[in-house]
Amino acid sequence: MKNTMASPPERKRAQQDEAIYSHIFDAILEQKLAPGTRLSEEKLGELFGVSRTIIRRVLSRLSSEHIIELRPNRGAIVACPTVDEAVQVLFARRMAEKAIVELAAGRCSAKQIQQLRDHVSHEDDLFSKGDQGAAIRMSGEFHLLLATMAGNAPLEHFMRSLVSQTSLVIALYEIRGREHCAGDEHSQLIDVLEQGDKAKAVELMDVHMDHIEAKLRLDKAPDTLDSVFGHLQA
Repeated sequence: MKNTMASPPERKRAQQDEAIYSHIFDAILEQKLAPGTRLSEEKLGELFGVSRTIIRRVLSRLSSEHIIELRPNRGAIVACPTVDEAVQVLFARRMAEKAIVELAAGRCSAKQIQQLRDHVSHEDDLFSKGDQGAAIRMSGEFHLLLATMAGNAPLEHFMRSLVSQTSLVIALYEIRGREHCAGDEHSQLIDVLEQGDKAKAVELMDVHMDHIEAKLRLDKAPDTLDSVFGHLQA
């Protein structure tokens, strides 16, 4: 029988790759790395103390999840979803989220429900302290926790990509000044999940997605140099 266990060097490499991936993923989720930010292999390798080969491997993974764009001969940048791409991401996320809460309703243990409540409490605390970046990341991680509790590995993997892409969409298209309401909605959702009410959980998630989309302006593309200064050519 073939031995499929990873060797110690392979495990160390995988752990190193995962750590670097998580740092970049979290920075994008927290909107610390804005859409369009150039990701230099040389600089990242210097900052993380690893070779460009390792950085290239991590960037390739992020690219496969549509979180970054790899441009031939120009390097990597944080993805900049167009309006059409943003609409598609939000539609895919709505479908995935509804499937996840339907699976999770009645399946979550008492320990998992408490884990969700503790997570929301921490999320609200970060928002109240004005730590917007970390709070946004925690809000996204709430949905990743739900995906884990749903017990469907492909959906969980899909959600990692969708949550980070949504963060990029929000960074580009959010209407500033809208109030944060995720904490209350997350808490309501937890109550319904604890009750095992699948239909209500799907309904609440649908409303939650409505509210996320209501904070976005997707009726036009972001301003460009032409749109801002084009009138000067008249």
